[in-house]
Amino acid sequence: MTFISHHAVSNEVLFSHSYTSKAELQQQIQAIAQQQQHFAHYSIQTRTGYLLALAEHIQLNKNKLAYQICIEVGRCLRECEAELEKSIALIRYYAHLAPELLAHKTIATQASFSQVRFEPLGTLLAIMPWNYPVWQILRFAIPALCAGNACLVKPAPSVGKISQMLFELVDDNLPLKLTWLNPEDAEYAIAQTQALAFTGSACTGRHLAALAGKYLRKSVMELGGSNAFIVLNDADIKQAAEDACYSRFRDAGQSCNAAKRIIVSDDIADRFIAALVENCQQLRMGAPWLAETTLGPLHREDLRHKIHTQVSNALQHGAECLIGGYIPEESQGWFYPATILDNVTSACQVYHQEVFGPVAIILRAQDNEHALQLANDNPFGLGASIYTHDSQLAWQLAQQLNVGSVFINRHTSSDLRLPFGGVKDSGYGRELSEFGIYEFVNVKSYWQK
Repeated sequence: MTFISHHAVSNEVLFSHSYTSKAELQQQIQAIAQQQQHFAHYSIQTRTGYLLALAEHIQLNKNKLAYQICIEVGRCLRECEAELEKSIALIRYYAHLAPELLAHKTIATQASFSQVRFEPLGTLLAIMPWNYPVWQILRFAIPALCAGNACLVKPAPSVGKISQMLFELVDDNLPLKLTWLNPEDAEYAIAQTQALAFTGSACTGRHLAALAGKYLRKSVMELGGSNAFIVLNDADIKQAAEDACYSRFRDAGQSCNAAKRIIVSDDIADRFIAALVENCQQLRMGAPWLAETTLGPLHREDLRHKIHTQVSNALQHGAECLIGGYIPEESQGWFYPATILDNVTSACQVYHQEVFGPVAIILRAQDNEHALQLANDNPFGLGASIYTHDSQLAWQLAQQLNVGSVFINRHTSSDLRLPFGGVKDSGYGRELSEFGIYEFVNVKSYWQK
């Protein structure tokens, strides 16, 4: 078995690599653990200096990396460029703030001297997804490296080429290494490292979290999402429709943090839906490297099949397809058109499941309480948006949403300065901001008589 990546349109093989043997994995873990011991003793300024050098390497190779993401994942080229810009900003953000965030904190107690220090855990294992192959790795690794940890990263099997290109830019002084981990050796790798970071599906997350629990390893789980996009009856319909279209269909809908369940007040539902359909009709499917393309292909054939199965199930249970909902006849690329499903009920799979592709579902709310009920009636709890001119009402409703973040009059996204993560089946733990850097440290107390 191997890591194999394909061209998103032509389906030609771009890269393949065999799994690392268990003996090689053992040697790799031992080597990076030894490197981590030296790295942890470097000053924070030295560590962040190496990270800033990585940011420069990525900046110099941005065009090449963006194009590789584009053809390997299938996302529009401008979206891939934005991923790299955000990744570079992430490195510089933590390089600037880490000295302050990781500084020792002296606390007054009955002792003559007492202090809290943030010390590294050791070697961390990361199992990463395919949809943002640079951003997801660095979002985990950069704060962990600032704290003096080592990071051993398994990329998704279908993005081996871009993963290799990224790690070729990593200086030998950084204990940030790529491993072609065999899934059969995941338990061994978890047992031999000090913590686990995983981004991916809730199903796989449950399995890996159980393995981490078996060995009492700290874990952070960034899992799926089915974000509610709530449009109340006093909302700016034009702006809400534009934002809903952008959030749901950017990256071909293959984002955990996208708007997926559009909950709209009955009073304005018809006007909002008409505006949303109008925006979606302007999307253009095509080769993702072309400037005019605004909706690229899905990453793999099985992903398109699953989405179409979910759409078909919804139609069988009374939903109405307003736009899209079919598999194009084109022979190259796993394209699926922008699709909107109205009159979705709890009998439909899409009501409960995450839809990881360009399909928006409409849920009509009788009033604000019903909107809240619909928003919370879902196994996921990553993020939500509320559109209304009444800020006080928005904050009241936001506090009742069982999610990790709420955006008012804006679609959900991630901000370097704010913690990112969810509740329920969206996982646990946080990335980004000061809270992200504290996930993988030993918060250690010192007390001197």
